[in-house]
Amino acid sequence: MTALAPSPALTSRPARSPHLLRWLIRLHRPALLSWIAFVLVVGGLLLWVGGPLTDASAEAWKQYRACGSDGCAYDAGAIGRYKDWYNYTTIAVVAAPFLVAAWSGAALVSRELESGTAQLAWTQAVSPARWLAAKLAVPAVLIAVGSGLLAGLHHWAWSAGQGRIDTVKGWHDLGTYAANGTATAAMALAGLAGGVLWGLYKRNSLGALVGSLASTGFLWSVVAIATPHLWPTVTAVSSLKHSVPAGSGIVVDQGLVTSTGKHLSGHLCGSDTNEQCRIRYEKLDAVGYYNDYHPQSHYWPLQLTATAIVLAVTAALTVAAFRLLKRHTGSAPARKAAAV
Repeated sequence: MTALAPSPALTSRPARSPHLLRWLIRLHRPALLSWIAFVLVVGGLLLWVGGPLTDASAEAWKQYRACGSDGCAYDAGAIGRYKDWYNYTTIAVVAAPFLVAAWSGAALVSRELESGTAQLAWTQAVSPARWLAAKLAVPAVLIAVGSGLLAGLHHWAWSAGQGRIDTVKGWHDLGTYAANGTATAAMALAGLAGGVLWGLYKRNSLGALVGSLASTGFLWSVVAIATPHLWPTVTAVSSLKHSVPAGSGIVVDQGLVTSTGKHLSGHLCGSDTNEQCRIRYEKLDAVGYYNDYHPQSHYWPLQLTATAIVLAVTAALTVAAFRLLKRHTGSAPARKAAAV
């Protein structure tokens, strides 16, 4: 086979680099439109939850609290609708990092590596590093803005019900805590980087999809377990006359305080007005409860610390992706020699 000689017009000037941004948007237009639609729909629902639904539920609770012993009519449907749609939107916001991870693993780089279009682009004017940088940078901006907007709207919708709705979720509720803060947006970026890394490693859509979802779920679980230990706790000591220890928030440890000041984790029975509990406490020399917990004032320290950790993991995944790509593609002279 003889190689085709390049024409003078092609050799007179270097090949123009394709417009990566335009090419990337055209290639992933369905995913872009789907993400925009997801953000708009969930954002609109959060505005509805924090506005009309919260107002209607608050009015229904006001009617309920005004009821006397004989009972009265109140809008129970409004209370139920607020509760249901708050839960639906919370699930949607928390699911955003997994949606990003699934798309990143299944389509962002693995599909092009599987079909060979990425290797073709590398033989042209686009280097592998630049190709991967564009793949990461453009989606990262859209994901950060979209997930950050949803987390902000969720926090606003949740705040709108504080002090007005009796059944509003506490700040430390697992879903509410996750959907209300910056860690969810950071987790979405980690899902993006993890999906790219798995795509480069597996080089097939299905394997990268499974790997990216599993790694995102693992990271989310580790952060959720580690969160209570990311900031010093507050200790509240209370009387055994109460049925439970004082202090509301994220509980790290609680138990009994002895006459010597020693803390015995667990062993909770209830108020010492109950004879069985009183006898048990006397055997343990207990004089009070202790509760090591995080109050609401610790919300942002915990959130920002978790966010910093997730962003550090995201940076590590990104560096690992570039190193893996370099190992697979080698140097530029080697690629050109292979292309010839």
